[in-house]
Amino acid sequence: MNTVSTPTAVPATRPLTLTERPAWKALAAHHARIGTVHLRQLFAQDPQRGKRFAAEGAGLYLDYSKNRITDETLHCLLALALECNLPQRRDAMFRGDTANSTENRAALHTALRAPAGEKIMVDGEDVVGPVHETLAHMGRFADAVRCGAWKGSTGRRIRNVINIGIGGSDLGPVMAYEALRHYSQRELTLRFVSNIDPAALLEATRDLDAAETLFIVCSKTFTTLETMTNAHAARAWVVQALGDDATLAQHFVAVSANPEEVAKFGIAPDNRFHFSDWVGGRYSMDSAIGLSTMVAIGPENFQQMLSGFRAMDEHFLHTPLEKNLPVLMGLIAVWNNNFLGARTLAVLPYSQYLHRFPAYLQQLTMESNGKHVTLDGQRVAYDTAPICWGEPGTNGQHSFYQLLHQGTRLVPCDFIGFCRSLAPLGEQQNLLMASFFAQSEALAFGKTASEVAADGCPNWLVPHRTLEGNRPSNTVLAEQLTPASLGALVALYEHSVFTQGVIWNIDSFDQWGVELGKVLAQRTAVALESPAEPAPAPAPAPAQPQPQPQVHDSSTHTLMQRYRRLRKESP
Repeated sequence: MNTVSTPTAVPATRPLTLTERPAWKALAAHHARIGTVHLRQLFAQDPQRGKRFAAEGAGLYLDYSKNRITDETLHCLLALALECNLPQRRDAMFRGDTANSTENRAALHTALRAPAGEKIMVDGEDVVGPVHETLAHMGRFADAVRCGAWKGSTGRRIRNVINIGIGGSDLGPVMAYEALRHYSQRELTLRFVSNIDPAALLEATRDLDAAETLFIVCSKTFTTLETMTNAHAARAWVVQALGDDATLAQHFVAVSANPEEVAKFGIAPDNRFHFSDWVGGRYSMDSAIGLSTMVAIGPENFQQMLSGFRAMDEHFLHTPLEKNLPVLMGLIAVWNNNFLGARTLAVLPYSQYLHRFPAYLQQLTMESNGKHVTLDGQRVAYDTAPICWGEPGTNGQHSFYQLLHQGTRLVPCDFIGFCRSLAPLGEQQNLLMASFFAQSEALAFGKTASEVAADGCPNWLVPHRTLEGNRPSNTVLAEQLTPASLGALVALYEHSVFTQGVIWNIDSFDQWGVELGKVLAQRTAVALESPAEPAPAPAPAPAQPQPQPQVHDSSTHTLMQRYRRLRKESP
C-alpha cells in the first residue's frame, strides 16, 4: 500500500474519507518537505527539544523527542485528531455508548476500574455496582486461597493454581503475574495453560499433586475449543487422582458470562466469577479474568493496579490533547506508519519482569487494529496496525538490534524503563539503564562515516561501521515497576490503540478475522477423527465466487492424509 496518497476532489454528498481530510493533506505536504530531515539536525536546531517534546501523567514520563517530527507535525496530527472527532469518540466510549459497532456492544473496560459510587449506564442498568460486587467476590476467594482457608477435597491447603484460558484470558493474566511476581505470595505456584497442544497441560501438571491444585477456567462463553478441551482434560486428571466428581467443587472455579455452561461442567454457582459481555478479551486483565493475578499478589495490590489504570483513564479523559500521553503515542504511531512507511513496532522493556509484555501487546494492538475495512464497510486506502513485537533488554541487543541500527527497514521502538529496581544487585541496574539510554541515542543519531574514520578505522571498513541513525523511538520512564505503574502502562497502550483506531476509522473492538479459523478447525477436527478418508474438493474456478466447500482443498486434503497415515503408523 502507498503510505501517502494524494486525494482527488470529493462530492459534498458523502463524508470525507481519511485521506480526503484537510489535515491528512497537510500532513502529506508536510512530509514531502521534511521527509529527509535528520534527527541530528532537529536536535541541533533546538537545544531544548528533549524537554519540550515530553509529557507526563499517571506516574509515567514520555519522551517522544527522538521521533522524526517537528512542531508543525504535531500541529497537523492534532488537527487530524479533531477532524476525526477523537475527543467525542473517547467520551462516548467512556459513557458506554456502542463502540463495537459490528457486534452492537459497548467497550467498557474503563468501567472495570471506575471508583465505587460512580454510575455508568448500559441498556438502562448501572455497570459499576456489579463490577465492585465481583471484585469483592474475587477478594474473598483470593484471601481464602492465600491464607489456606480454601482447602482441596482431601482437606489439604491449595498450593498450586493453574489458569486455563486462551487469548485475552491467558495473555493478560500471565503477563501481569510475571510483571508483578515480586509482589506475589511465593508459597503458591502459579502456572498458565492456553495451548491445546496436550504437552502444555501435561507439563503444567506433571510435578503437582491434584489434592493441592486449583484450576481457574477462564472463558466468556465457556465453549472456547482450546480452553474447554484443556479444562475437561484437567477435570479427568483430578478425578483420576482423587476418586470421583464430588471432588471437583474444591478444585475448579470459573470466570465466565455463561452460567448454564459452567453448571454443566460441574462448577457450583458460588464458584463462578462474572465476566460481563461488554468486556473484550484483550481488555479484560483487570476484570474477573485477573482472578489468578489477585490470588498471586493479593486484593490490595490488585486494587493498586486498578488505581493505576484509573489514573491513566483520567489523564486520557481530561488532559489537553497536546500533553496527553495516549493521544501523542497514538498520533505518532499513525505518522510513523502512514507517512514514514514503518510496518512494525518494537516494544523493548528494560525489565525482566516485563518479558511477556510485548506478547501481551501483540494481541492488544494487532487484534484491535488489524482491520482492512472502515466502520462503514469500505476498504481502507491506507495501512492500519503495524506488526508489534519485542523482547526485554538487554537480551534483544544481542539478538535483533543489529537490524534496528543498520537494517534496511525502519522500525520505530518503544523503550520502557524504571529508575529503581525491584531486585537491587550491586550496580547492575545502572548497567541496565546505561544500555537503555544508549540504545535510543544510538538509534537516533547513529555514527557518521567521518566519525568512524576519525576513530582510526581503515577506509575499507568505514561503510560497515557507519550507522545512519534517524531511527525513531519513544521512551517511557517510571520510578519503579509497581502494580499501579503496570496498570498505568497497560492503559496507556489501550488508549493509544483506541486513538489509532479512531484516526483510521475502524472498529478496534471486534475480531472477525479470528472466527474463520475457529470454524474451519471444528470441521477439520471431525474429519481427522473420522475413520473414512475425506475426498478432496475440486479447485474452484479462479474468477468465480464459490460457496464454502463441504470438503477440503487438495493441499489441505493431502496434508491431512499424511497426518492420518503417520499417526496411525506411530506406536
